[in-house]
Amino acid sequence: MADSPRSLDPVQLGAYFDLIEVSSLLRYAVEQQLREAGDLSYVQFQLLARLGDSPTGSQRMTDLADGVVYSRSGLTYQAGLLEKAGLVVRAPSPEDERVTTVTITDAGRALLAKVLPGHVEVVRGMLFEPLSREDVMTLAGLLAPVRDHMRSTPPRSAAPRRRQREA
Repeated sequence: MADSPRSLDPVQLGAYFDLIEVSSLLRYAVEQQLREAGDLSYVQFQLLARLGDSPTGSQRMTDLADGVVYSRSGLTYQAGLLEKAGLVVRAPSPEDERVTTVTITDAGRALLAKVLPGHVEVVRGMLFEPLSREDVMTLAGLLAPVRDHMRSTPPRSAAPRRRQREA
């Protein structure tokens, strides 16, 4: 008989459930605020925020997909919606025509500036308000190595695409 997988101890299980619940509650509140303030999904906000933080206002599609942890096809769809709304433009990269870059527009920057204050207010109020400054520093110190560990595997964009088998 094969060994059964090791269980999580009660403290690990509790921490896991707390993390998932906190993440879900925060994500729900953030998504609600973004919809109300700018008719944006969370992923669309992440794309605009990453582009807005970029020195050039542009990034490669694969880098964006890896950064926001989203599928290539899903990101293409979201970028298409943002492009139709005039918030980004997509174009072949000047360095490599096989690569698509996404660039935030002035309208995208304006919408980002409009939704950002409410976003910060939700995050501060829900996540950081019940914590002391020392608690926030401890939380950041705990989450950074976990994130780094999770990101230590090659990004999904480096994985080969699965092809549909023909019948």
